[in-house]
Amino acid sequence: MTSPRKPLAAGLTLAVLAACGLVAVRVLDDEGTRITAWFDRAVGIYAGSDLRVLGVRVGEVESVEPQGTRVRVRLLLDEGVRVPADARALVVAPSIVADRYVQLSPAYSTGPALSDGAELPAARNRTPVEIDQLYASITELSRALGPNGANSAGALSELLDTGAKNLKGNGASIGTSIKEFGKAAKTLDGSSEDFFTTLGQLQTFTTMLKDKDGDVRTAQERLDEVVGYFAENKDDLAGALKELGRALVQVKAFIKDNRGELKKNVDRLVPLTQTLVDQRASLAEALDVAPLAATNVVNAYNPATRTLDGRANLNEISMGGPLLPLPVAGGSASTGGSGGTSSTGGPGPGASSPAAGEGDR
Repeated sequence: MTSPRKPLAAGLTLAVLAACGLVAVRVLDDEGTRITAWFDRAVGIYAGSDLRVLGVRVGEVESVEPQGTRVRVRLLLDEGVRVPADARALVVAPSIVADRYVQLSPAYSTGPALSDGAELPAARNRTPVEIDQLYASITELSRALGPNGANSAGALSELLDTGAKNLKGNGASIGTSIKEFGKAAKTLDGSSEDFFTTLGQLQTFTTMLKDKDGDVRTAQERLDEVVGYFAENKDDLAGALKELGRALVQVKAFIKDNRGELKKNVDRLVPLTQTLVDQRASLAEALDVAPLAATNVVNAYNPATRTLDGRANLNEISMGGPLLPLPVAGGSASTGGSGGTSSTGGPGPGASSPAAGEGDR
């Protein structure tokens, strides 16, 4: 007779084998991305800890293995999840007592992604500050500021006492300053483009100063010389300024006493200045020609005869209009023409004058 327990045991055995088979198939068919992240330390991270992106679970920690002075953490990223090739791993501690997890940052958008077997170096990854490290830093700071450190001669205590005296009764002013500083920060935040533009222009200016360093040094040396001169002659400068002040007082009094006469004189100068303005073209031409004319006068002077010798260039006389009469021998005059004799019977311009042999005068 068959025992009723045997079919039950056989059924349980088959169920266990089926479950194991499903687990094995799932493990063997897992096509997730495996990543190795290196950390200087990995406190609170264990196999099975969450792997997240933007706080969302996308995988888990497979193993944590110390390797000398570093820790190797193997990460399994769920199938279909992509992470940027330049991502970094962060150990995140939500609170002091909460479980820690590894987060990959930043989230993927475009570009190359991490492939299976990729490694994230320790220089790229970050871990939180441990509470014992914080306590050690505070202890070290307190020792450095204590009686065996910066306060060995009471300097820190004196600084605190002086600060307390200076701040006493100034709480409202300090609060107002903080508020105004906040407003200024908001203003800068709203004008960030202009602010950075100003910084760019300032950089351009400083670059120009760097390129012109020699000229800047020369200008500074010249300025030092001027300042030194003023310092050496400060008494003379002070006396000159005093005399200038007295002169200005006298000028002020003179103007006050003669205001009417000065106005009349200025009014009389108006027509003269207007004439100068109207004739500014002629004056400019006269000033341009005056040096040449003076030179010609000097060259024309004959010291032997004490006369000014000159000679007319008849070829430059325009023939387009009547010429002025020229005196000739016998009192006759030429009225102009292309040649021949004049209307009075004298020789024309082309004829030789009896006085021509006497020299040009």
